[in-house]
Amino acid sequence: MPIYEYVCMQCEHQFEELVHANETPVCPSCAAQNVIRKFSSFATVGGPSKSCGSCSSSNCGGCGGH
Repeated sequence: MPIYEYVCMQCEHQFEELVHANETPVCPSCAAQNVIRKFSSFATVGGPSKSCGSCSSSNCGGCGGH
């Protein structure tokens, strides 16, 4: 179940909700059903790896480091 961000068109309350496929939540603040899903970015953990993928070192310098 993904977590989506929503904004209520009635009271402008912003909230996050775990939802099933094609399910639309109600606003937890005013119970309105007129909510829209916001476009949100996803988070990543850690930075990009510099490994070229063919070695186990995380600092090989890319594909030119062999």
